[in-house]
Amino acid sequence: MRAIHISNEKKRDAEVGFGTNVAQSAIRYVLADGQTHKNIKILKQTVGLTDEALLNEYPDLKTLAHEIIKADPEVDMEIIGRKLGSTRKLYLTGDNRIAYRVNMVQVVKNPDGSEKERKDLTKAQANANVEAPIQWSGKKIPKTAAVKKFVFTRKYQIKHVSGLTYDFLYDMAKDLHESQSLMLLGAGAKGNEPIRMTTGGEAYRGFLEGRVDGDKYCLILHLTNMELKGI
Repeated sequence: MRAIHISNEKKRDAEVGFGTNVAQSAIRYVLADGQTHKNIKILKQTVGLTDEALLNEYPDLKTLAHEIIKADPEVDMEIIGRKLGSTRKLYLTGDNRIAYRVNMVQVVKNPDGSEKERKDLTKAQANANVEAPIQWSGKKIPKTAAVKKFVFTRKYQIKHVSGLTYDFLYDMAKDLHESQSLMLLGAGAKGNEPIRMTTGGEAYRGFLEGRVDGDKYCLILHLTNMELKGI
């Protein structure tokens, strides 16, 4: 379980857990004979069989076309169509060799497509579990108003990791449940910075929703980077 550092309206903070709960679909897809289907990855092509590699091997397109008709050099029957297991993403150099050191750059372009600026890509650090906790702003937004104003692209369930953090989170959920509202959250020392769950990830505004049922609670962190505006 991943950790998040969060504080309540009384500025009391704790490190708790968070995660996602993926809802399982009740629909099950099967094949014509009733067997359960499964997705597989199949090898389509290798670097040595690309158009660029073949053009480098033969002197001209006419010669290559004759060879394709005669011997099918673009197909390797021993490997094409083979089932793949786990794979990893690799970066290649211009001559299709593995690049072991990659410097990411950010390219800013003009409206006409020409390059305006090029600079090293900097990744902002995650701030969901740092010394300064994610704080309540004190600004509550009714649920009915929030769903009409923001597009929530991600959501995480905040979970307790001990008996003490259970009481801590339950009180937060109860407060929000009784007011039927979402609490705006912020990161940083002053609680006015956007939330980044991962290093280099998107910056979001966070809204906390609470639900209670007896001694059970549910705290959901809704994240958004899009706001709906009237036409």
